[in-house]
Amino acid sequence: MSSQPQPLTPRRRGDAAEPARTGRRSTRALPRTPLALAVLNLLNEHPMHPYEMKSLMRERGHVRAIRLKDASLYDTVERLAELGFIEAVEVSREGRRPERTVYAITDGGRDELVVWLRELTSLPSPEYPRFAAALMFIYALGKDGAIAALSLRAAGLEGEIARIDAYQRAIHQHFDEAYRAAAGGAAGDIPRLFTLEEEYAQAMRQAELAWVRQTIAALHDGTLEWPVGPEPTEEEQSS
Repeated sequence: MSSQPQPLTPRRRGDAAEPARTGRRSTRALPRTPLALAVLNLLNEHPMHPYEMKSLMRERGHVRAIRLKDASLYDTVERLAELGFIEAVEVSREGRRPERTVYAITDGGRDELVVWLRELTSLPSPEYPRFAAALMFIYALGKDGAIAALSLRAAGLEGEIARIDAYQRAIHQHFDEAYRAAAGGAAGDIPRLFTLEEEYAQAMRQAELAWVRQTIAALHDGTLEWPVGPEPTEEEQSS
């Protein structure tokens, strides 16, 4: 079976369709979690069982953006099947291994997938980052405490950026070596389209690091004024 995703083109309103396999969007809500998004995208490539989904997610690095736990994956698959977005198409057993159920995406599931992806890509939405919440109350640390905490964050970001850069270089080198071996010496690289999520994440880290450094500098030179008030004691800062 092909490993290429099927084109995501929702049907026009009024197109005839059967309720499940060829059919209408479920009237019940799609569980819009990152894991559900991954499952629908994988099944849009070809039918597979949850173990293959898990293996592909780890192999492709989906775990960098999606929390993957066995129980959560099976619960998500079961939920999507109950709602008609995917369906069981085959049950197999190899030797003494447990039965494995192969699932396929339904037309209704494919419709939901394209709508969901369009919304996620086109509509900015609040994500409530923990760092932003901390910045709201950073005054409680006192000026020196704030500078110290931000400096630690900058050092952590520098290390993470360097680590990801090294990881990406290793991945590209491994891909190039494998491609040369398969293509008789011709050079190859991972198509950029398939690394956009990590490119975006690294750009966000770099932008955050630049902002943190600027903020620390502004606190040092006084261009970011700190309201005059009682500084927290050492005990309060360490608690």
